[in-house]
Amino acid sequence: MSADDLLNREALLRLAPELRPAVDPAELRTRVVHFGLGAFHRAHQAVFTEQAAERSGEPWGITAVAPRSAATVRALRDQDCLYSLTERRPDGHRTRVVGSVVGALAMSPDAKTVDALLTDPEVTVVTLTVTEKGYHRSPMTGGLDTSARPVAADLAAGPDGPLTTVVGRLAAGLAARMRAGAPPINVVSCDNMADNGAALGRVVHDYIRASSWPDRAEILQRMAEAVAFPATVVDRIVPATSDTDRAAAEAALGVRDALPVTGEPYRQWVLEDSFAAPRPPWELDGALFVPDVAPYQLTKLRLLNGSHSALAYLGSAAGLTTIAGTMAADWGERLVRALCAEVAPTLPADGPDPVAYADDLVVRFRNPAMHHLLRQIGTDGSLKITERWLPALRELRARGASTPVLELALAAWADSTRRADAPADPAAEALAACWGPSTRPAETVRALLRVLGAADLADDEALVAAVADRLPALRAGRVEI
Repeated sequence: MSADDLLNREALLRLAPELRPAVDPAELRTRVVHFGLGAFHRAHQAVFTEQAAERSGEPWGITAVAPRSAATVRALRDQDCLYSLTERRPDGHRTRVVGSVVGALAMSPDAKTVDALLTDPEVTVVTLTVTEKGYHRSPMTGGLDTSARPVAADLAAGPDGPLTTVVGRLAAGLAARMRAGAPPINVVSCDNMADNGAALGRVVHDYIRASSWPDRAEILQRMAEAVAFPATVVDRIVPATSDTDRAAAEAALGVRDALPVTGEPYRQWVLEDSFAAPRPPWELDGALFVPDVAPYQLTKLRLLNGSHSALAYLGSAAGLTTIAGTMAADWGERLVRALCAEVAPTLPADGPDPVAYADDLVVRFRNPAMHHLLRQIGTDGSLKITERWLPALRELRARGASTPVLELALAAWADSTRRADAPADPAAEALAACWGPSTRPAETVRALLRVLGAADLADDEALVAAVADRLPALRAGRVEI
């Protein structure tokens, strides 16, 4: 297929109206900088921003910054930053092009351009989807792990040196903005972490405090007034794009799209109404602005994300490959409902109803048009489950409540760390080392919990024994709820 057959602005003219973006990309300007050029951003925040621009008539465009993948940047530039989104519906897929992304940068090679945007008075919003590991948080303190090799290298690099972490690049850009006296700015975490706004604010402030910048105290003082870190809850299931998805997008569009994304019909965005600067009117597309996102955040993190992780590890143990396939097992729905019921007592009373939320999850997870891979969900488990499972587990056990579903899920995760095909994890080496040939199961479970930074749970003899007792059945591929 020639370059003429590639999705780009010229090709838009040949598409049917229902396939075209909601806005003309040529009429947008970069007013939002986004770190993280993955599928989730393109299926979530970029869609909300496009609809906000269309419905308000304001030129809210996004320049997306890829922390690592220069190949994705090149592919997006080749398409004039256009890409298609396909909603996977049980009654038939719906595809259209999204036009809110107007620029694509690679963080290190394009560092000067990134910094220029972060100091641009027209840019008033920074959003991030860099996953939990992109924050380099210490599991012990929750603050920045300045001993982590990439962070330490950035801090030693000096103001003009190469920076490889998003935290370092963002901190340097915000510092330059403060020095320039530019207008206030909003920095919006869209990653799945409890209190993500405060978590992001802390690591950025920690980085600046740990820097050698002589004016770091003045920068922090100015940031207290001029930089907002609102908390958010984001929700949409966005599977990894497959070759089948690419072929389907090309068939729907009539042109080749190298970077299509797919997602479920459902999407949600809840934001803390605490902004220091202008922002897109995302509420025009259904985003919810609230004084406190904690009830929504905990419900989503512990019920949806918690169930997702449980399905991923238990489904893998049973030899399954997708969420929908796992839900089709005779225990799939029972697992989701049982986990939601077990965790519900740890949720705020003023949040979504846990029973109704579980009903929605069952419908969403069962969607036969979705092919969300368990392996994708199971990656970075040592970071994810410390957010999704462990706080609820601690709270329930402190109350003396029984926790059989979380124990089962924890056992499935533990079992996954011993396998040669274990999902990718930043702590993979330390986790694998817990499985000595002569190590007793309880000792292994205790060691794994310590790798997670959960020494308190590792000292809970009853919990460790309960998790260890689940391992033989899981190794045999049996899920017993």
